[in-house]
Amino acid sequence: MKKILLLSDTHSHIDEAILKYVNLADEIWHAGDIGNLDVTDAIKKIKPLKAVFGNIDDAKARLEFPLHNRFMCEDVDVWITHIGGYPGKYNPNIREELQQNSPKLFICGHSHILKVQFDKKLNLLHMNPGACGKSGFHTVRTMLRFVIEGDKIKDLEIIELGNK
Repeated sequence: MKKILLLSDTHSHIDEAILKYVNLADEIWHAGDIGNLDVTDAIKKIKPLKAVFGNIDDAKARLEFPLHNRFMCEDVDVWITHIGGYPGKYNPNIREELQQNSPKLFICGHSHILKVQFDKKLNLLHMNPGACGKSGFHTVRTMLRFVIEGDKIKDLEIIELGNK
Protein backbone atom coordinates (compact mmCIF):
# COMPACT_ATOMS: atom_id res chain seq x y z
CA MET A 1 0.00 0.00 0.00
CA LYS A 2 1.27 3.47 -0.95
CA LYS A 3 -0.13 6.82 0.16
CA ILE A 4 0.35 9.27 -2.70
CA LEU A 5 0.28 13.06 -2.64
CA LEU A 6 -0.28 14.47 -6.14
CA LEU A 7 0.49 18.09 -6.87
CA SER A 8 1.18 20.31 -9.84
CA ASP A 9 1.86 23.85 -10.94
CA THR A 10 3.80 24.99 -7.90
CA HIS A 11 5.39 27.76 -10.02
CA SER A 12 8.33 28.08 -7.57
CA HIS A 13 6.10 28.08 -4.48
CA ILE A 14 6.53 25.69 -1.54
CA ASP A 15 5.23 26.38 1.97
CA GLU A 16 4.38 24.68 5.24
CA ALA A 17 0.81 24.00 4.08
CA ILE A 18 2.16 21.82 1.25
CA LEU A 19 4.95 20.27 3.34
CA LYS A 20 2.48 19.22 6.04
CA TYR A 21 0.86 16.88 3.50
CA VAL A 22 4.23 15.81 2.06
CA ASN A 23 5.09 14.45 5.51
CA LEU A 24 1.89 12.35 5.59
CA ALA A 25 2.49 10.60 2.23
CA ASP A 26 4.71 7.72 1.18
CA GLU A 27 5.48 9.23 -2.23
CA ILE A 28 5.00 12.63 -3.83
CA TRP A 29 4.12 12.96 -7.52
CA HIS A 30 4.51 16.35 -9.24
CA ALA A 31 2.82 16.89 -12.61
CA GLY A 32 5.02 19.75 -13.82
CA ASP A 33 5.49 23.51 -13.80
CA ILE A 34 7.80 23.15 -10.85
CA GLY A 35 9.41 26.54 -11.30
CA ASN A 36 12.45 26.78 -9.05
CA LEU A 37 14.07 23.43 -8.23
CA ASP A 38 14.12 24.50 -4.57
CA VAL A 39 10.54 23.16 -4.59
CA THR A 40 11.50 19.62 -5.58
CA ASP A 41 14.67 19.72 -3.47
CA ALA A 42 12.56 20.52 -0.38
CA ILE A 43 10.20 17.64 -1.16
CA LYS A 44 13.03 15.16 -1.87
CA LYS A 45 14.56 15.91 1.54
CA ILE A 46 11.39 14.50 3.12
CA LYS A 47 9.91 11.85 0.78
CA PRO A 48 10.54 10.07 -2.53
CA LEU A 49 9.49 12.17 -5.53
CA LYS A 50 8.39 11.32 -9.05
CA ALA A 51 7.98 14.34 -11.31
CA VAL A 52 7.87 15.69 -14.86
CA PHE A 53 8.85 19.08 -16.20
CA GLY A 54 6.25 21.54 -17.43
CA ASN A 55 6.14 24.29 -20.01
CA ILE A 56 7.49 26.98 -17.62
CA ASP A 57 10.40 24.85 -16.39
CA ASP A 58 13.94 25.76 -17.34
CA ALA A 59 16.80 23.66 -18.72
CA LYS A 60 17.91 22.56 -15.24
CA ALA A 61 14.46 21.10 -14.49
CA ARG A 62 14.35 19.49 -17.94
CA LEU A 63 17.68 17.79 -17.23
CA GLU A 64 16.48 16.47 -13.88
CA PHE A 65 12.93 15.43 -14.81
CA PRO A 66 11.44 13.85 -17.95
CA LEU A 67 8.58 15.11 -20.13
CA HIS A 68 6.72 11.83 -19.50
CA ASN A 69 7.11 9.58 -16.48
CA ARG A 70 5.56 6.14 -16.85
CA PHE A 71 6.02 3.61 -14.07
CA MET A 72 4.31 0.95 -11.99
CA CYS A 73 3.10 1.72 -8.49
CA GLU A 74 2.14 -1.55 -6.88
CA ASP A 75 0.04 -3.10 -9.72
CA VAL A 76 -1.10 0.21 -11.25
CA ASP A 77 0.39 1.44 -14.54
CA VAL A 78 0.85 5.22 -14.09
CA TRP A 79 1.64 7.86 -16.71
CA ILE A 80 2.41 11.44 -15.64
CA THR A 81 2.90 14.28 -18.09
CA HIS A 82 2.31 18.01 -17.80
CA ILE A 83 0.18 18.88 -20.84
CA GLY A 84 -2.03 15.84 -21.29
CA GLY A 85 -5.54 17.13 -21.77
CA TYR A 86 -8.48 15.13 -20.48
CA PRO A 87 -10.92 12.43 -21.67
CA GLY A 88 -12.24 13.34 -25.10
CA LYS A 89 -9.68 16.15 -25.48
CA TYR A 90 -6.26 14.58 -24.99
CA ASN A 91 -3.15 16.37 -26.23
CA PRO A 92 -2.67 15.36 -29.91
CA ASN A 93 1.01 14.58 -29.21
CA ILE A 94 0.09 11.68 -26.92
CA ARG A 95 -3.42 10.69 -28.06
CA GLU A 96 -2.27 7.78 -30.23
CA GLU A 97 -0.02 6.32 -27.51
CA LEU A 98 -2.87 6.62 -24.99
CA GLN A 99 -5.21 4.77 -27.33
CA GLN A 100 -2.72 2.02 -28.14
CA ASN A 101 -1.19 1.54 -24.70
CA SER A 102 -3.42 3.06 -22.01
CA PRO A 103 -2.19 3.24 -18.44
CA LYS A 104 -4.61 2.58 -15.60
CA LEU A 105 -3.91 6.06 -14.15
CA PHE A 106 -3.19 9.07 -16.38
CA ILE A 107 -2.06 12.25 -14.60
CA CYS A 108 -1.42 15.73 -15.93
CA GLY A 109 -1.31 19.32 -14.74
CA HIS A 110 -1.11 22.55 -16.74
CA SER A 111 -4.77 23.66 -16.69
CA HIS A 112 -4.79 24.70 -12.99
CA ILE A 113 -8.24 23.05 -12.93
CA LEU A 114 -8.70 20.14 -10.54
CA LYS A 115 -10.39 17.29 -12.40
CA VAL A 116 -10.78 13.58 -11.74
CA GLN A 117 -12.62 11.68 -14.45
CA PHE A 118 -12.93 8.07 -15.54
CA ASP A 119 -12.41 7.55 -19.27
CA LYS A 120 -14.73 4.68 -20.18
CA LYS A 121 -13.43 4.53 -23.74
CA LEU A 122 -9.79 4.00 -22.71
CA ASN A 123 -10.59 2.37 -19.35
CA LEU A 124 -8.34 4.70 -17.39
CA LEU A 125 -8.65 7.12 -14.50
CA HIS A 126 -7.61 10.68 -15.36
CA MET A 127 -6.40 13.01 -12.59
CA ASN A 128 -5.37 16.65 -12.61
CA PRO A 129 -4.67 17.99 -9.10
CA GLY A 130 -5.17 21.63 -10.07
CA ALA A 131 -2.49 24.05 -8.90
CA CYS A 132 -0.96 24.40 -5.43
CA GLY A 133 1.24 27.37 -6.31
CA LYS A 134 0.30 31.01 -6.11
CA SER A 135 0.73 31.93 -9.80
CA GLY A 136 -2.03 31.51 -12.38
CA PHE A 137 -5.73 32.14 -12.76
CA HIS A 138 -6.94 29.60 -10.19
CA THR A 139 -8.37 31.03 -6.98
CA VAL A 140 -8.05 28.04 -4.61
CA ARG A 141 -4.81 26.10 -4.24
CA THR A 142 -5.45 22.34 -4.55
CA MET A 143 -3.76 18.94 -4.42
CA LEU A 144 -4.99 15.33 -4.43
CA ARG A 145 -4.26 12.53 -2.00
CA PHE A 146 -5.06 8.85 -2.57
CA VAL A 147 -3.96 5.31 -1.84
CA ILE A 148 -2.75 2.65 -4.27
CA GLU A 149 -3.12 -0.86 -2.94
CA GLY A 150 -2.37 -3.66 -5.38
CA ASP A 151 -4.34 -2.75 -8.50
CA LYS A 152 -6.79 -0.48 -6.64
CA ILE A 153 -6.81 3.32 -6.51
CA LYS A 154 -8.84 4.32 -3.48
CA ASP A 155 -9.48 6.82 -0.68
CA LEU A 156 -9.22 9.83 -3.02
CA GLU A 157 -9.27 13.18 -1.23
CA ILE A 158 -9.22 16.74 -2.53
CA ILE A 159 -6.96 18.99 -0.46
CA GLU A 160 -7.74 22.69 -0.54
CA LEU A 161 -4.90 24.87 0.70
CA GLY A 162 -6.95 28.07 0.71
CA ASN A 163 -6.93 31.05 -1.59
CA LYS A 164 -3.71 31.92 -3.37
